[in-house]
Amino acid sequence: MDQASLSWDHCRSLLSVYRTGSLSAAARTLGVTQPTIARHIEQLESVLGGAALFTRSPQGLAPTDAVEALMPHALSMEASAAAMVRAASGPDDALTGAIRITASEVIGIEVLPPILATIGAEHPGLAFELVASNETADLLRRDADIAVRMVQPSQGALIARKIGDIELGMFARRDYLERRGTPASLNDLSDHALIGFDHETTGVQSLRAKGLALHRDMFSLRTDSDVAQFTSLRAGLGIGICQVGLIAHDTRFVRLFQGDMTFSLETWVTMHEDLRGSRRIRLVFDHLVEGLTRYMKHGAGA
Repeated sequence: MDQASLSWDHCRSLLSVYRTGSLSAAARTLGVTQPTIARHIEQLESVLGGAALFTRSPQGLAPTDAVEALMPHALSMEASAAAMVRAASGPDDALTGAIRITASEVIGIEVLPPILATIGAEHPGLAFELVASNETADLLRRDADIAVRMVQPSQGALIARKIGDIELGMFARRDYLERRGTPASLNDLSDHALIGFDHETTGVQSLRAKGLALHRDMFSLRTDSDVAQFTSLRAGLGIGICQVGLIAHDTRFVRLFQGDMTFSLETWVTMHEDLRGSRRIRLVFDHLVEGLTRYMKHGAGA
């Protein structure tokens, strides 16, 4: 393979076709013409020795095994390109430029925006890229600059600060309990509408390891989105588990079985050690540590 002829534009087109499943959708996503995308794929196939990258299927263009093998490398190129753009958005010693932050769904949607609003008000030259996902971003690959994680980082070359443990509890709205009655014991939960998961996740596994017996058939609402579970609980659909800090001060809710149904998730703020020299990254890192610590002590809105 001639590495000199391998273009980032070709790899970007490859990623777009892989994600969208068609040349036309990929072209719309990247703002180019369909023939341009087709030419990039053909050129990339030629550079890689002629192996077909996609085959036609009733659902669109299906990736071949060759594409699946290329994906980790293409994603790494994409992350590096994005990191270069963020690095160029502001000098290391300036409080301007972009910072990409990744966090779990609930933390990213319910907890971080007020913290970022405070930082942005004090430093209007900063721009935030917030990824709310339960998938773990690879900081070594520079998928993000800062990550808020619910497990201790295992990779080297990272700066990690443990904030503490986020408490989880079981809650229901008062009006739900007025309709259905308040369960007197855990066994009574079988007579109630419970909110839980559709497919088993690592979060479910961690709760089960802490002694909470969970299985899919026990839930009246099943969703793998932590935010959908929380909003369903907040809407009064049934009984569910959520972060105590989100509703502890909301008088519409009642906490159930506090002695038996209390769990915790350790929380870490992490970044790549190569970014310690960036003033804006360090500032946001420190503000996130401070804001999340305040959230753990006093709850949302503190």
